[in-house]
Amino acid sequence: MVEQMRSTKTRAYELKKRAESLAETRERITEAAVELHGSVGPRFTTISGVAERAGVTRLTVYRHFPGDDDLFMACGTHWRAQHPRPNPQLWAEIGDPEARLTAALRDLYDWFGENSGMLGNVMRDLDVMPSFVAQWWTDSEAAMKEVLPPGWVSDRRQARRVVAAIGHATSFATWRSLVVEQRLRDREAVVLMVAFVRAVAERKDAR
Repeated sequence: MVEQMRSTKTRAYELKKRAESLAETRERITEAAVELHGSVGPRFTTISGVAERAGVTRLTVYRHFPGDDDLFMACGTHWRAQHPRPNPQLWAEIGDPEARLTAALRDLYDWFGENSGMLGNVMRDLDVMPSFVAQWWTDSEAAMKEVLPPGWVSDRRQARRVVAAIGHATSFATWRSLVVEQRLRDREAVVLMVAFVRAVAERKDAR
């Protein structure tokens, strides 16, 4: 009986260690893929490259991630947990629409700057990535569209233009154009885009 109990405990310990080892290997593969996505981009990330960086074989990668979608899902989930996008609900608590947009753009532009390499690669390579990656981005933009436009104007036609202006101001491409290409500081870009949205909201004669 004692020997049987020892054998059971030993087996349980071995299974636990094996599970921990598998989880550690899976995480190492995921992190290797994330690093490559951030450096060379998803388009140029290969299974061989992931395996080499993770210190495993290609077969091991496939054992953990049988399909490309599985690896992309793991990478996206892992990266987003480490680099969470600003939460629009925090801005919703700001009543004044201009102050709300200013706070949102400051948070967003800081986040864009901290993660510009990965975001630039992902946006460039969306055509080779699973559709759910683009959906993540679309869902985030939809959440902002719920929070940022209210309070600017009451006219329906004007509201449509304000939504478009805010969408432009909160775009990663806009941030990159202003800060990376035109060399504005983040805060200068924020002031410029808030002024742009204000001008759109105040213009009455646009058709």
